[in-house]
Amino acid sequence: MILLSGYWDEDANLVIESSEEFPGSTSKTELEAQAYKGLADKQNGWACSFLVDDHARAIQEAYETYVREVSDGCPTLIDNVWGVQVDD
Repeated sequence: MILLSGYWDEDANLVIESSEEFPGSTSKTELEAQAYKGLADKQNGWACSFLVDDHARAIQEAYETYVREVSDGCPTLIDNVWGVQVDD
């Protein structure tokens, strides 16, 4: 399981700043606690876990679920962990 966290920037882009791997048996409570700890001081913070086994697949799912379907403008997923952008 991969927990991604970051924030939505002023241009409606999803910026990923952290990617952490957890065992699939990790409880939702543990994941939420980890996410809140990382986002405590972030405005427009975002975090989500994905039941995949690597960072690239988690980024792709985040893009498909949270960015690609946004209709206003052309938002991008900016992955600051690996230094790439996903904008289809």
